[in-house]
Amino acid sequence: MDNQILLIVFLPLLAAIVGGLGNRMLGNTTVKSITTGALFVSCALSWPIFLGFVGAFGMESEATVVPVLQWVQSGSLTFDWALRVDTLTAVMLVVITTVSALVHLYSWGYMEEDPDQPRFFAYLSLFTFAMLMLVTADNLVQMFFGWEGVGLASYLLIGFWFRKPSANAAAIKAFVVNRVGDLGFMLGIFGAFLVFGTTSIPEILEAAPSMSGASIGFLGMRVQTMDVLCILLFIGAMGKSAQLGLHTWLPDAMEGPTPVSALIHAATMVTAGVFMVCRLSPMFETAPVALALVTFIGAATCFFAATIGTTQWDIKRVIAYSTCSQLGYMFFAAGVGAYGAAMFHLFTHAFFKALLFLGAGSVIHAMHHEQDMRYYGNLRKHIPITFWAMMAGTLAITGVGIYWLHAGFAGFHSKDAILEAAFGRGTEMGQFAFWMGAVAALLTSFYSWRLMFLTFWGKPRWIESEHIQHSIHKTPEEAGTDTTGGYHPHESPLSMLVPLGVLSLGAIFAGWLFSHAFLDSAEFWGGSIFYNEALMHEMHAVPLWVKLAATIVMLLGLLGAWFAYIKDTSIPGKFVEQFRLVHRFVFNKWYFDELYDFLFVKPAFWLGRVFWQRGDKGIIDRFGPDGAAWVVSKGAAAAKRVQSGYLYSYALIMLLGLVAAITWVLV
Repeated sequence: MDNQILLIVFLPLLAAIVGGLGNRMLGNTTVKSITTGALFVSCALSWPIFLGFVGAFGMESEATVVPVLQWVQSGSLTFDWALRVDTLTAVMLVVITTVSALVHLYSWGYMEEDPDQPRFFAYLSLFTFAMLMLVTADNLVQMFFGWEGVGLASYLLIGFWFRKPSANAAAIKAFVVNRVGDLGFMLGIFGAFLVFGTTSIPEILEAAPSMSGASIGFLGMRVQTMDVLCILLFIGAMGKSAQLGLHTWLPDAMEGPTPVSALIHAATMVTAGVFMVCRLSPMFETAPVALALVTFIGAATCFFAATIGTTQWDIKRVIAYSTCSQLGYMFFAAGVGAYGAAMFHLFTHAFFKALLFLGAGSVIHAMHHEQDMRYYGNLRKHIPITFWAMMAGTLAITGVGIYWLHAGFAGFHSKDAILEAAFGRGTEMGQFAFWMGAVAALLTSFYSWRLMFLTFWGKPRWIESEHIQHSIHKTPEEAGTDTTGGYHPHESPLSMLVPLGVLSLGAIFAGWLFSHAFLDSAEFWGGSIFYNEALMHEMHAVPLWVKLAATIVMLLGLLGAWFAYIKDTSIPGKFVEQFRLVHRFVFNKWYFDELYDFLFVKPAFWLGRVFWQRGDKGIIDRFGPDGAAWVVSKGAAAAKRVQSGYLYSYALIMLLGLVAAITWVLV
């Protein structure tokens, strides 16, 4: 099993190195074959490990630690590079490698016309390796290595089309915002080493309960040690997983190619924060203030992002805000102590969110890269396979299912479990999370069906798109009476449709197949997370209306979207006219970008200009290189005046200088 784990982790790295260095020398097909093949091998090796843990519950599930090399020995700070695989890691391995392998395959068709394919595939494999390093980390420093690795890879992929100024700006924004969160994560690691004397995750988790109630000096105050450490670590999670306050980078990440969006949102970067909180769950269980903060931020993010998703027109941005909202569910599940439910939703979300993003990419591919849903319509007749795939994803994310049969799509099992856990927790913060989650579920249903109705129903509106008409070199006047403008969308190639089919199976069956293992079995987790038996019993004992709440709001959201975008399409316009200020506030993303621009960006640029003009140019350049140049120039001018051009004058001066030097030495 040791060699199996090493291959899973390092094959993507090897493929990234070969593809990146070989690049155009190897050619597109060779690089794509190497990187995609490596990911499918990693995926094939990951599933037996996961299924082994699933088949082992009822027995003790032992963790496997594979040493790689000795890393750091400095005083009392000692840690090795080792790969730790337990149930929690096994779940992440199948999520990462499965989605990444399918994204690699999908990219064969989506990126077919791109001239820089080898670099793209090398970046994808590097991204996967960094995430695998993060989830297999045996100590916090190794986790931080993977943490920063996914940050680097996301920067490279979001800005892949670096000739676009908007792509460069989005990549920089993602990198800078994540640095804010990473500062908190670093301080948390430093604090953990200060308190526990080690960075080993198993040793820290074993010692954490003994630190409950201990206090430490922080910012001139005495505060609870574990609360401080966990809040600092959670700030890191807020950045990586785009929680409220540090979420602004995620929608702009849509500037990268669509396969990148699927990988970031479903399997890699944004899931890192949720994984970290669940991995360190025994620490968080000793920090009630930190858990309350996790619950509040998760619930607020869940609601906040869902409201924005109802107003966006860009198909990828709708799904991006959906990701932000679904991550909120995962965090408030962890905040109320339902870590198994949080990981279960992460698991199911990976399938239906990757499906929705890749389905959106198939739509964009069919529409000549037009992303505005106002220029879609009636596409189900032209791209039926994509339509049914996105239908499966929509049924999964909205949580369609029948409670009495315990049967439904993936989100029905995982999202409903989170709402039940929040209500069953019985605390005020748990109640707040439940109601925020229920309202967010209503909004999720509305914006998901809104996306489907605008895209696949109604009249074809692409004749109104200047982008599409320009792409096919035909104006509406030239198209004559053809209501489609002379353009007919086409289905994507097989390399794009096969991943959609596989992910559709996950969106349909993943919840039903694995709900018992994730939610009802402490043995399945084998101590890899904190498992609250009492909370699991409370979940099953909640009133029937709580268990049906998610289904009820899902139906209300579906009905609202049908009325507004199928039955009477004038309703959205009337609503905007009636509630103009509310719509503007939500459409502009609650003005977070404008607020940050005013508070941070403009002052930073002003300060930079001050240092540039008055510091660099006014002081350093003036008295440094410019000053030295001035002295040399003036000295040269003065020396020029004493130049006669006669050889005997120079000989006399040299003689006098020599006499003066000898006299000085002798006297």
